[in-house]
Amino acid sequence: MRADEGRERAGVRTEEPVTILTVAREAGVSKTTASDALRGSGRVSERTREAVAQVAERLGYVPNGSARHLRKASTGTIGLHVPEVLTRSSYYMSFVFGVVEQAARHDYDVTLITSGQRRSRPPRVDGLVLGDPLGGDPVVESLMATGLPTVSCERFPGPRQADGVVWSEHASMLGRLLDHLRESGASRPALIVAGDESDWAASVHRGYLEWCATHGVVPLVRRVSFDASGDEVRAAARALLDAGGSHRGAEYGDDRATDRAAQHRNSGPLDALVCAPAGAATEVAPLLREAGVNVLLASCVDSAATRQSDPPITAIDLRPKEAGASCAELLFELLSGAAPVGTERVHPIELSIRASTRPRP
Repeated sequence: MRADEGRERAGVRTEEPVTILTVAREAGVSKTTASDALRGSGRVSERTREAVAQVAERLGYVPNGSARHLRKASTGTIGLHVPEVLTRSSYYMSFVFGVVEQAARHDYDVTLITSGQRRSRPPRVDGLVLGDPLGGDPVVESLMATGLPTVSCERFPGPRQADGVVWSEHASMLGRLLDHLRESGASRPALIVAGDESDWAASVHRGYLEWCATHGVVPLVRRVSFDASGDEVRAAARALLDAGGSHRGAEYGDDRATDRAAQHRNSGPLDALVCAPAGAATEVAPLLREAGVNVLLASCVDSAATRQSDPPITAIDLRPKEAGASCAELLFELLSGAAPVGTERVHPIELSIRASTRPRP
């Protein structure tokens, strides 16, 4: 049904513009309630929100975003900064979609900012969302110094902190993954991880070391760059296989102070590999097959590639689209005063167990 047909059936003359007052009158609520219902703000019941939304759709109501933003002395735009691995990372693409969709619900546009964009002036936006900001990134530091309301996905590993933070319990989730590998028969898992300039990578690294300390396992770690290429990841995997197979730590593992029996039991050949960087596990899987080694494989970032791999790869689902939406929503709450500066929210993540870590016979 066309919008003008819906308006005629509602008793509204088609030549009259449909305003928020029209929607409120037809829905039987006040103008303020109708406005709050359509913006997703205020104390409006879900039933009322749905009723007002249905009326607005039936009448073909389109919010006058420009006028509303002028009244609020705002730009009607928020800025989104992501690392430059965006173009080859499904995680960041999903994160961006989450931010954009949530912004659209508030009638806002999104301006994308990357670390390659050096600016002589602050961006013309009302606030900023920082996706997994890297410590030492001069663009991130300059954005945080603008004084604009800012929300980061994970904490910024630097002297300054965002006004709001959405973070996940990566260290404890990695512990759950390692417990699963241990239950599947693995006694010495290794880790490929990005550098600690990312709060996410640092949390994964910390969780691995804590788990190893708890279980008396000599750590076996290789660091790669945050935007590591396939060649860099495969080289790290080969180094771990060589080091693990020869009973030597790749980066850690001075066994002189350990009990000899524990050393023999927990410093043996590598039998599981956890890949932290997005896409790393799918790069490593063919290498493990070619080497003919019996190594369980898991990823710290889920994706279509890990799900469709042969065999499908066990992975931690970071739920990036939901994370982006949560960051955007927190930013709008900061802008409206509904949330105080310093608000932190935990974004839930999940472990998806698949055939790549099937228990050993």
